[in-house]
Amino acid sequence: MSIKPNAREAILDTASRLFFTQGYHATGLSQIIKDSESPKGSLYYYFPHGKEELALTCINRTSETVACKLRHCMETGETAAKGIQCFILDMAREAVDSSFEGVVPFSFWLAVETSCISEELRAACQSVFKDWQEVIKERLLIEGTEEEMATTQASAVVSLLEGSLLQALTYRNEEPLLAAVQIVPALLSVTERE
Repeated sequence: MSIKPNAREAILDTASRLFFTQGYHATGLSQIIKDSESPKGSLYYYFPHGKEELALTCINRTSETVACKLRHCMETGETAAKGIQCFILDMAREAVDSSFEGVVPFSFWLAVETSCISEELRAACQSVFKDWQEVIKERLLIEGTEEEMATTQASAVVSLLEGSLLQALTYRNEEPLLAAVQIVPALLSVTERE
């Protein structure tokens, strides 16, 4: 079988876009094959276990992309708060530049929809959130935040990121993201549990 060298990437790009815009359940393999302009055999060649394997690959790919951007902001930011603010402002720019198309909260895309149907997909989504939280937590620990508080704050920041992006997409307006930018320093200034 002759497979285009870019067939795997075309399938992943198309599947990610369709999962983001239509959801996991509404996206069929036939549509992915058609929209990616790939031979049917190439999908099964690269993803022999079908849709779930393809979704897992998309989840991992999305996680790596976001974690890389987040890590860059956390490493180059003057403080953890400034790194997170930079990351959110980048999300806001991407959302506006794309007219709010294709920038979807991870939780909206797969975590909620797939966690009930597959333990493997649920575990992969859980791992994504933990990975992102770990990037934030590492920087907070470097800045002297105690571990328990760093864990709590990192979880809250990921929730803030996901929630503000969901609102921005719903309103088709970057204001919820800009509001999140403003609240980050206060969120990270808390040092003890009340």
